[in-house]
Amino acid sequence: MSQTIKILLADDHQLVLDGLAMMLGSQQDLEVVGQANNGHEVLTFLKQHEADIVLLDLNMPEMNGLETCKAMKKEYGHVKILVLSMLSDVKLVKKLVKEGAHGYMLKNSGQKELSEAIKKVVAGQSYYDARIVEQMMSATPKASVRSESVLPSLSRREKEILQLIIEEHTTQEIAKKLFISAGTVESHRRNMISKMGVRNTAGLVSKAYEFGILT
Repeated sequence: MSQTIKILLADDHQLVLDGLAMMLGSQQDLEVVGQANNGHEVLTFLKQHEADIVLLDLNMPEMNGLETCKAMKKEYGHVKILVLSMLSDVKLVKKLVKEGAHGYMLKNSGQKELSEAIKKVVAGQSYYDARIVEQMMSATPKASVRSESVLPSLSRREKEILQLIIEEHTTQEIAKKLFISAGTVESHRRNMISKMGVRNTAGLVSKAYEFGILT
C-alpha cells in the first residue's frame, strides 16, 4: 500500500483553500494536513508539523510565493513545492524554479492533472503545466544561447532524454521510447545534473531553458 502524501495548502483566498481541500481530501493517498494564508504561516506550520509538499499560491499578503520559495529552500529543502497560479509568465516560472519550486501549474487545471502533478513532484520529478512548457520552448531565442565556452556539453542521447523529461515522461516511459534500460536513463539524468551543476531534475529543466539547449 502506498504511503499517504501530506499536503499543506497556501493561498490567501479561503474559497480556494476549501475547494482544494475538498478536491484532494477525497483521495485515499492524499491528505491535506494544513492551510496557510501567507508565507509566514507556511514556515510556522512546517516548524511544527510534517508535510511532503506545499501547494503554493504566488500573490499572498505579508510574504508572497516567491519569498516563501526562497525561505523554504533554505530551511525546509526536503519539502517539495508545487506553485498554483493564474499567471503564465515564463520569466516568473524560471525565477521560481531557481528559487526552489519543483513544479508550476495554472489554477484552471483539473483534479486529475493536479493529483498527478503532486505525486510526480513528491516522487522527485518536476511538473509543469503543458501551456507553460509550450511558452518556455517558444520563448528561448537562438540569440540568447550562451557561448560555447560556458554552454554545458550534452550528448545527443542526453538531449533526447532531457526533452522527454520536460515533456513529463517517467523514467520507464523514456526507457521504452528510446529502447534503453531504466537504469541507463537514470545514469544519463545523473550525468546531466552533474554537468550542469544543479541538484535535481527541477534545476536541470531550469538550466536547459537558461542555456537554450533544447529547440
